[in-house]
Amino acid sequence: MTDSRYRIVIRCTECGEKYILRGRQNENGEYETGFKQCVCGNVHQLHIDATPES
Repeated sequence: MTDSRYRIVIRCTECGEKYILRGRQNENGEYETGFKQCVCGNVHQLHIDATPES
């Protein structure tokens, strides 16, 4: 697990809602932010962009 933090932008492909969070990348290459689901109930169809924070 790395110590660098990432700026995570999650966009729902169903309703267009956008979330901007901070998180870390785990050993599986997934980002841990605490995000569970969109307000519309969408859990799976999400577009995720991550950029390292400086």
